Amino acid sequence: MAISDSTIQEIKNRIDIVEVISDFVSLKKVGSNYRALSPFTNEKSPSFYVSPSKDIFKCFSSGKGGDAISFVMEVEGINYIEALKYLANKYGIEVQEEEQTDEQITAQNERDSLFIALKFAGEFFQDVLWNHSEGKSIGLSYFKERGFSEATIKKFDLGYSLDAWDGLMKPALEKGYSEEILEKAGLILNSENKTYDRFRGRVMFPIHNVGGKVIAFGARTLRKDKKQPKYINSPETVVYHKSDIVYGIHQARQAIRNEDLCYLVEGYTDVISMHQSGVQNVVSSSGTSLTKEQIRLIGRYTKNITVLYDGDAAGIKASFRGIDLILEHDLDVHAVVFPEGEDPDSFSRSMSSEAFQQFLKDNAQDFITFKTNILTEGGKNIDPVKKVAVIRDVVESISLIPDGIKRSVYIKSCADLLEIDEQVLISELNKILIKNRKKDKQHDERESAVDEQLANSLQAKQEEQPGYTPFYVERECLRMVINYANEPFDEHQKIGEFILNETVDLKFDDPLINETISKASEFIRAGKKVEPDMFIGPDHPKMSQLVIDLLDMKYFISDGWEELHKISTSHEKEDLPKATYKVILRLKRKKIEEMIHHNEELLKKSSIANEQDELLLMIKHLKTLFDQVTTELGIVVSK
Repeated sequence: MAISDSTIQEIKNRIDIVEVISDFVSLKKVGSNYRALSPFTNEKSPSFYVSPSKDIFKCFSSGKGGDAISFVMEVEGINYIEALKYLANKYGIEVQEEEQTDEQITAQNERDSLFIALKFAGEFFQDVLWNHSEGKSIGLSYFKERGFSEATIKKFDLGYSLDAWDGLMKPALEKGYSEEILEKAGLILNSENKTYDRFRGRVMFPIHNVGGKVIAFGARTLRKDKKQPKYINSPETVVYHKSDIVYGIHQARQAIRNEDLCYLVEGYTDVISMHQSGVQNVVSSSGTSLTKEQIRLIGRYTKNITVLYDGDAAGIKASFRGIDLILEHDLDVHAVVFPEGEDPDSFSRSMSSEAFQQFLKDNAQDFITFKTNILTEGGKNIDPVKKVAVIRDVVESISLIPDGIKRSVYIKSCADLLEIDEQVLISELNKILIKNRKKDKQHDERESAVDEQLANSLQAKQEEQPGYTPFYVERECLRMVINYANEPFDEHQKIGEFILNETVDLKFDDPLINETISKASEFIRAGKKVEPDMFIGPDHPKMSQLVIDLLDMKYFISDGWEELHKISTSHEKEDLPKATYKVILRLKRKKIEEMIHHNEELLKKSSIANEQDELLLMIKHLKTLFDQVTTELGIVVSK
């Protein structure tokens, strides 16, 4: 689907990259940039940077980089057009586009088609809930009996699926959706040569991704038929991986950031009831075991998670692995246990909003107190053998915390709570840490061996390529253009113009560098300022990545590194003309060296006396030039 150039430009003009990325990541200002934990990897130290002055981001742990549009594409897993629509919606920009025909809908790529089909299904289920007699009498009545207001029902896009074999499929086919796409979206099933709706006669809970797109459904039956499962969910699809998403994240993300806390519950209705009670910073793992991907997703918005449990001790013990996983990812975890027979849904509906929120605050326990109380069943006078097991269990959890200071604080708390000498716990903790480090070292050594073997193989293959040369000096030349083209070289020309004039007769060996330099030259000749965003876009991802990589030193490392480590580095910007001239000299030196090597190879193969004499003269001349450039480089370096 085409979006007009004027609309695209308006979107780009309105974008605030810090504002856009802050919807997904908690940014901290560092100098003139912003820093955060990477949303793409499971890192412990922040290596994700945003430069508002250049409207770009760079993630050092994953290597990804780009502008606000490419960030949305990466983090949401959507294409360029969908990212533009997302940003247009965020900034209230009307997108002018052509009406899609049924044929165009089915002709789109699979991912886009799935999103469109799932959106249709979500809207269809909502329409049935509000406007169909079966939906109103069964589905809407059920939600209202649960105490959900109409506003809450609409906020979560709740719906109802007709108790019919083709309640959704028939209207979807009439709208032009193919059976293949409907099946791939998890909306219909094909079994024994029969095709029918997956969801029939159930209340529907749409599952949204962070950006608000419907990616799957949870469905609850209202029948008391024991042969039917109470809940069924969408299967894994191209757009839905249940281990990567938590229910309610779209509705909760802003509140989580504002409160710097995320409540984690088990079910859909727990999330919805808590929202209605005024607690909006809540998500659900949707009945599945908590995964590292889900923790990483929550970790974009806060470092604090409070897990809410009903009074079932057996169920709580089974979920201890989730708490350990949260600790392992360097997030702080607390827990709240509801009275026996209660869960977040029922308990929040049994009292006022203020009383419920106060209960959560008053009953939040740190994980050591919580875990100890559960394992000892609330008592300190327990069997010594059991007490030893409890201590070891709790210390095992503490050992997972990456931060040494946090470990020390929790060890002290554990010693006080379990009335045991702190040094004993420290000794036990150290044993566990040493044991784990040995395991990690062995794993790292195996990984390093594989990585080294792969790197050597790739290097060998690269060196086998005709005309192989390292492109460091060429990259340096391009880096100066990208970073400083608009800065003055002398009173007559800018740095971009100087580099262009000095390299006009040179061809860069790296095709991508050559193409990027050529593009920069077009801007310079046209009298335009050279800006990084001129090279960044979906049409040329390799060029985009190259330009982002070449911005690393100036726009990311220096600000963050110097502030973090209190180290002052000498920056090339202090004398840009000298730094630029040095780069050009290095480039010319490299080119002269290549020409010497080329002529020496020709000399070896030549058997004609006159030709040999000419080659010898050329080599002598080139070596003289090489020495002159080397000397000049030495003079520049020694200043």
